[in-house]
Parts: sequence; C-alpha cells; structure tokens
Amino acid sequence: MKKLSFIPVAALLSITIAAILTVLQYYNVINLPGEVLMAVRWTCIGFLLAYGIRKKSLTTWILISMVLGIEIGYDFPEFATNLNVLSKVFLKLIKTIIAPLIFATLVVGIAGHSNLKQVGSMGWKALVYFEVVTTIALFIGLAAINISKAGEGVDMNLAEVNEDITAPAKQTASDIILHVFPENIAKSVAEGQVLQIVVFSVLFAIGLAMVTEKKRKPMLDFCESLSETMFKFTNIIMYFAPVGVGSAIAYTVGHMGLGILVNLFHLLATLYVALLAFVLLVLLPIALIARVPIIRFLKAISGPVSIAFATTSSEAALPRAMEEMEKLGVPRKIVAFVMPTGYSFNLDGTTLYLSLAAVFVAQAAGIPLSWEQQLVMVFTLMLTSKGVAGVPRASLVILLGTVASFDLPVWPVFAILGIDELMDMARTSINVTGNCLATAVVARWEGELDIQPETGIIATTNPELADELPATEEKPKELV
Repeated sequence: MKKLSFIPVAALLSITIAAILTVLQYYNVINLPGEVLMAVRWTCIGFLLAYGIRKKSLTTWILISMVLGIEIGYDFPEFATNLNVLSKVFLKLIKTIIAPLIFATLVVGIAGHSNLKQVGSMGWKALVYFEVVTTIALFIGLAAINISKAGEGVDMNLAEVNEDITAPAKQTASDIILHVFPENIAKSVAEGQVLQIVVFSVLFAIGLAMVTEKKRKPMLDFCESLSETMFKFTNIIMYFAPVGVGSAIAYTVGHMGLGILVNLFHLLATLYVALLAFVLLVLLPIALIARVPIIRFLKAISGPVSIAFATTSSEAALPRAMEEMEKLGVPRKIVAFVMPTGYSFNLDGTTLYLSLAAVFVAQAAGIPLSWEQQLVMVFTLMLTSKGVAGVPRASLVILLGTVASFDLPVWPVFAILGIDELMDMARTSINVTGNCLATAVVARWEGELDIQPETGIIATTNPELADELPATEEKPKELV
C-alpha cells in the first residue's frame, strides 16, 4: 500500500510547488526561465495522469482534465481557444438527454405509484424549501458586498461593451406566470425549457394514473425502458466528460488569460467567500438537520459539481446529478420531480451572485443605495431569474435588464463580463450542490430517504466496474 500511496502524494506536492513557483514568477519575486517552469508544471501533470490511470475513476479523470485544461490554456492559448468546439459537443450531447430523462422518470415516478396526493405533498414542500433557502442566499450576497465594498474605486476603463449581451424585454407578473406553462411540448423541448417540460410531464403522469391498468401498463413499460436507456446513454456520454470539461477550462484560460484576475480580484474573492459562507452556514446545517451523511453526499456530488464548474452549465450536470442522488438513496420519483423544478426555483448560487452584483454596480457607479432600495432591487432580480438555468450568460442578461430599469449605469455590468466565467463556475457549482441537497431533504421530509451502500457510488463514478458488481434481488431495477 505504501507504494500505491506515493503517486497521489507526489502529484499533490508537485502541483502545489508548481503553482507557488508560477505565482512568484508572475509577481516577479523570482526570475526563472519560462521553459523551466513549464517543464516543472508538465512533470506535475505527468504524476497526476499516473494517479488517474491507477485510480480508474471517472470523477478523478474529470478533475485531472481540469488541471490539464488550465495548463494547456496557460501555455498554448491560441490552441486552447480552438478546443471550445469539444466542450460544445459535450454540452450538446448532454442537452439531448434532459427532456426524455425528465419525462420518463416523472411519468414512472408518479403514474407508476398512482399516489397523486404525494405529488402535491412533494410540490409544496419543495417550493417552501426553495424559497426559504434562496432568500437566505440573497441576504448573504447583500451582506458580503456591503462588507467588502468591492465596487468602490472600480475603473470605468475595464468595461468593454459586448454587442452580444443586450437587456431583455421587461417582464410583467403575467409573463412570468405564463412562462411556466407549455403551449407546445415540442417547442419547450427544442428551447430547453426545463420547467415547462416538468409541468407537461406531471400533468401527463396524472392523466396516465387515471386510466385503466390495461391502458396504463404499456405506456409505463415504455417510460421505464426509456428512463433506463437514458441513464445508460448518460454513462456513454460521461466517457467524453473529461475531454469536454478539460476543453472548456482550456478555452476559458486561453481566451481570458490570468491577468484579468488582478483587476477584479476583490469582486471575485467576495463572491467565492460569500458562496463558501453559504455552504458552511446554510447548506451544511440543513444537511445535518436532515441527517444526510456528509461524506457520502460529497462523494456523490463530486462528479456533477466538477462538470458544472468546468462547463458553467447546470444542465450539463443534471443527468449525472439525478443518477447520483438515486444511487445515494433518494427515490427516483422525488429526484425526477425536485431536481428539474429546482433548476427554476432553487438557483442558490445565481441568487446570491445577482444580489451581490446588483449592489456592486451601484457601488462602482458611486450611487449609494439604502437597504430598502437594495431589497427591492434584489427581490426583483430573484423573480425575473426563475427558469434561466439553461440560458448562456443568463445571469448577466437579467442583471443588465434590472440595472437599466432602476436607472443605474450599465458599464459596471460590462466590467464584470471580464471575470464572469470564473464567477459563473462558482455559482453554477453551488446551484447543482443546492439542488442535490434539496432532493435529499425532501426525501427525508417524506420519510423516504434510504441511504444505499457505497457500491452505488463506485458504480456511478467508475462505469468500468458496472458489470462486476453483484445485482441484488431487492432492487432489481437499480441503475449500475
């Protein structure tokens, strides 16, 4: 065992040393030839690759690919920007899974049990949980930016107007309500409107539960086969995840560089510290109260969160997150209902970011806002941000529209654009973490959380072992 433990220790030490040397070189504390530093960094990555080969875990390879992507983006920026196509391929493949997976799992979960009262019970419990937690996130964001005052003294020259980002049309309350309901399910699927797909699937499942057994069974069998197939489909695509994730990180570093961090580091640090505080002060106590095993939960979400972090897309992590939470012991019907709904109502990271960024804009413009004005603005942001998880740069678009409606200048929003991807990585990771925890909390609230043995997580994060795991008679339909 001692021989085996050498590789991870060597990888960790070498990466730490390489990172320290690179930072010292950047700030001219030391003066080493660039080729020497590059050789040191690539040697470290060699240790990491050796560890990945030894570990044979998909999650490990995703994390290694992130480090490799950073290095490629830093050393070969022009080449790295061309890798964006690979990350887009991965995202496109993931998005093909979402609609059929949500439809099939919801129909089986609701119509298969014919317990329509539980649908209502899950619905109100999930919505109460969502609104309480996102409101707390909103106040933490407000507190963080008012304490750090990261917007004060920001240079107007940092702002570069981007023609691709324009303020959205102003939405009324009726527009927001109408957006929840589908007018054409094919259109909803094509546009990736997750909440509309959930509404259609729930109504379809309720209708199916009301027909006779003879007519219900063929559709249920079809949906059950479809959901099992889509999870296997997910496993196939996950083999491409390290490539897609590494390419996304390489592109981000390659086209942004690391210099942008210096200019707006105060704002970036404020967001990361605020999100960390949210995890430790809100999500962790909730997990303890709901008796969710912390270590098992962290292992389960490590894969989905790393995908979300690298791709800055909550949707990219959705199929994997659903499978992981089912492996953890959350019933499929609860996972299928709570998690997609949470993508519209439980965007903890995005809510915290929007409250923080809105006040940052006012601080950068030198316009003092009272607490009452800040609250009105952030609650407006919270309402208009529902259902935007799958829209690229949705948070910036919504922020731009809200800032304009409150007669604040828009140039600070374009200043944020420079580091938006780095901020998006953090807030998207917290969105996924919060939604995974929400499924476990609702399951515990319903009395149906049944923590499964560790083998489920091994099977999920290491598809190569799937066929070697023994099947249990009690759970013949469990995904492996």
